[in-house]
Amino acid sequence: MIGYYNYSVILTYFGLSTSIVGMFQAFRGNLKFAVLCLMISGICDMFDGTIARKCKRTEDEKSFGIQIDSLCDLICFGAFPAIIVFNFMEDIESFNFWLTMVCITFYVLAAVIRLGYFNVSEINRTANEGGKRLYYEGLPVTSVSLLLPLFIVCDLLLTKGWFIRFYNIGLLIIGLLFISKLKIKKPYFKGLLIVSLIGAIVFTLVVIFGGEFNG
Repeated sequence: MIGYYNYSVILTYFGLSTSIVGMFQAFRGNLKFAVLCLMISGICDMFDGTIARKCKRTEDEKSFGIQIDSLCDLICFGAFPAIIVFNFMEDIESFNFWLTMVCITFYVLAAVIRLGYFNVSEINRTANEGGKRLYYEGLPVTSVSLLLPLFIVCDLLLTKGWFIRFYNIGLLIIGLLFISKLKIKKPYFKGLLIVSLIGAIVFTLVVIFGGEFNG
């Protein structure tokens, strides 16, 4: 079989599998479960790099890891959030098809551009500098796994019946941040703990208010 197989890609593939399950759940109207799958995929992506760095890899395996991570990210944090938002919007009386399509299309395009740019810059950085990346340029795509559920919870609590929705316009804002030149410090141990704590709170809110997702 072609490809490179070692434990460095286990979490990446698990996160991808979770997102695919979540997509099917979104299409079936089980939006609460879909959002939880998105958050689980985000957790997997947070820690797959840590596992990969502990694995002894050839240069080809490292390059493969960069490519496979971005390809999976495009599905998990590009296509999957778009599917969730579209299915949410379809269930809302104030649903505006064209506004939603513009927001979703721009978001996915921004995710593609960001991931392509990241691949080029990461390969060059690894070849010239090595070591850990200290800063992200622009908002990482993984952040949508935390931001989108937060937008959805806010939307359910604050904007019922409104024409403009948090998770509709939210995707547009996130897409802009993907391709911005904003510098964000990459979180490691302490930072990951803080992000995980925030994620646990949002996860709990999704579980509590999930009964309203289809209403």
